[in-house]
Amino acid sequence: MERTTLDLWVGAFVVAGLAALVVLALKVGNLSTYNVSESYELQAHFTNVGGLKPTASVRSSGVLVGRVTSIVLDTERYEAKVTMSIDKRYQFPKDTFANILTSGLLGEQYIGLLPGGDDAMLKNGDEFKKTQSAVVLEDLIGKFFTTSVDAK
Repeated sequence: MERTTLDLWVGAFVVAGLAALVVLALKVGNLSTYNVSESYELQAHFTNVGGLKPTASVRSSGVLVGRVTSIVLDTERYEAKVTMSIDKRYQFPKDTFANILTSGLLGEQYIGLLPGGDDAMLKNGDEFKKTQSAVVLEDLIGKFFTTSVDAK
């Protein structure tokens, strides 16, 4: 009888440990659940999305306001079309900037929204008119070397 109780407690502890590992993996992998039921979609075109992923966060002033839902190549403009799901609690002016930023020096990439001053707000299906693409480290290094060579 004691052996059965001990086995039951060990089993419960192992299941709790595995559940904790799954939750930790979801948090680290940026795959935690995000309530998309009360949200609206916005699009933006970028010439280069760098390492942006479809589950990347969308932030304004460091606050999570949405998630990237898809990244596709727009064959008419030959630019990346990024679709974002934004929480309805957050409304942004039509002249908001959408920038692809990097968390830290080599961290994950996310979209940063910098609100403008327009009175009209973006609505479901609207597109950001002002965007800034990802800064590619290789391009920066190449520019540094070419400017240092040209200066001599």
